Amino acid sequence: MSGRNPIFHLGPGSELPAWVEVLDRACFGEPWGQLSGQEQAWGFLDQAFALWSLNAVAAEAELLRIAVDPSLRGHGLGRALLEACETEMSRVGITTLLLEVRVSNLAARALYEAAGWKQDGLRKAYYKNGEDAALYRKALVP
Repeated sequence: MSGRNPIFHLGPGSELPAWVEVLDRACFGEPWGQLSGQEQAWGFLDQAFALWSLNAVAAEAELLRIAVDPSLRGHGLGRALLEACETEMSRVGITTLLLEVRVSNLAARALYEAAGWKQDGLRKAYYKNGEDAALYRKALVP
């Protein structure tokens, strides 16, 4: 991770920085908005972010969004961010990670699988356009 900006963390109730909103809109069409409830964000300043929903009682966390600046893709930034988030999740007692991703998002699926995530199911016609969602799971070692 040399040459990367320091990782940041935002907890529930935090407003997302303007650069996160810009990247979020570019990657997903609309920004997430303020973090609520159990939502937290980690990222590399001005480069990438990941939004998670943590359920400490169930020891689970769901990856809600992950985005990398398009000009920085393909250089391991997404993988480094996932690893940093997984380390933090394990530190706070999370043992299971979950996510869903469009079946057509081959780049994201390759990233998750390379990072040790396993496909754990399929939600038919999950997205507004009728596309299926692939479900992934990863167990963390405490």
